[in-house]
Amino acid sequence: MRTAYGVETVRAAERELMARLPEGALMQRAAAGLAAACADLLGRVYGSRVVLLVGSGDNGGDALYAGARLARRGAGVTAVLLSPERAHPGGLTALRKAGGRSVGADVGGELVERADLVVDGVVGIGGKGGLRPEAAALAHAAERARVPVVAVDLPSGVDADTGEVRGTAMRADLTVTFGTHKPGLLIDPAREHAGVVRLVDIGLTLPHDAVELEALQHADVARLLPVPAAESDKYRRGVVGIAAGSARYPGAAVLAVSGALRGGAGAVRYVGPAADAVIARFPETLVSDRGPAKAGRVQAWVVGPGAGDDAATVAEVLAADVPVLIDADGLRLADREAVRARTAPTLMTPHAGEAAALLGVTREEVEAARLTSVRELAARYGATVLLKGSTTLVAGAGGTGPVRVNPTGTSWLATAGSGDVLSGLAGSLLAAGLAPLDAGSAGAYLHGLSGRFAADGAPVGAHDVAEGIPEAWRDVVG
Repeated sequence: MRTAYGVETVRAAERELMARLPEGALMQRAAAGLAAACADLLGRVYGSRVVLLVGSGDNGGDALYAGARLARRGAGVTAVLLSPERAHPGGLTALRKAGGRSVGADVGGELVERADLVVDGVVGIGGKGGLRPEAAALAHAAERARVPVVAVDLPSGVDADTGEVRGTAMRADLTVTFGTHKPGLLIDPAREHAGVVRLVDIGLTLPHDAVELEALQHADVARLLPVPAAESDKYRRGVVGIAAGSARYPGAAVLAVSGALRGGAGAVRYVGPAADAVIARFPETLVSDRGPAKAGRVQAWVVGPGAGDDAATVAEVLAADVPVLIDADGLRLADREAVRARTAPTLMTPHAGEAAALLGVTREEVEAARLTSVRELAARYGATVLLKGSTTLVAGAGGTGPVRVNPTGTSWLATAGSGDVLSGLAGSLLAAGLAPLDAGSAGAYLHGLSGRFAADGAPVGAHDVAEGIPEAWRDVVG
């Protein structure tokens, strides 16, 4: 599992380690890893032109010491000092001894445009807000010249703790981060600025109970996925109920059922007006026209996809004493107090627009502050919340504890019906016995992986994503 820690936790761990090491040793470790990554990106170090953008913090010192290492290997290294009087003295001395030079910011733009590599050491992990004008001008120059940029620890101008970008920020091709990932490196919009992320181990000891963000990997998901035992039957494996679809949106019911059938539960019950369409496509589905309360035994419900204005069905499902996944129209129709009053677990799966409506803010505000938004929504509803989007996040009920970020997916998943497939898949995992946080995380992981496999660089439909789930499942457990 990949983990990310907040700024204060990282700083405390750095202070503890520095107290046990010779002075400057920790910075040298970071600089060595940074220089190696720069050399890898350059390919040929000797004769290359490297420009360091150096601020006043330790990131600037890391850049200067790394620049000294590259200069000793024959690179022409120039440090653009944004705060000359506050540049790291030891790093600056090391660079000059190695044959590098330093200049002021007034000539930085021209140097950046002619560089083979730019190293962003402007702002450290404690930076807040966008870049100041001088640094912003250099960031724009690097973009115009399309010169490769390596960020030190994280791109300058992004928020390390939240992934928010409030103003101009550097866009890196590679970010070399030290000790641990920071949340901002894994969450959009900051993630988009980070490029490829390379983690350098510098020996930090970090407390397990202070993790801010988790990203599951194949092995983690494989441990979560249900496997039927020899004595299992369809009921012991779990039955998921799907209350979805309407006369206007029968396809939503079909797609939700398609995801549910591939999610590990032993059977799928369908309740709603799209029964004929569901049976025509999936004859193995158990259908009922008696409503959720009388449909028969289920271990979990999925309600809302394509439901239109059927608030009665949503309320009936919320009254059931089993885990419930609420999606799409169900999010709009669900009474917040009814959700909060539930004793069985609840998993909500909004996209940014739906989350914005529930929070009373704009979609843009949710997309700019995804981590804050998912935690706030989980706290307001007392439910586990899966916030879909370019970075899918899953926050536990109440919004406390580590938030999970999904590392799989493709932009081709932004297609009609894709979310319906995910709701059925995650609901099936709930019925198979997974906790809401695990069901949402594993469901999003498989859904994203299936979308990636199905698209393979081309447009993909929601039905393709559903049909690709078995391949994704086998890839994970194999």
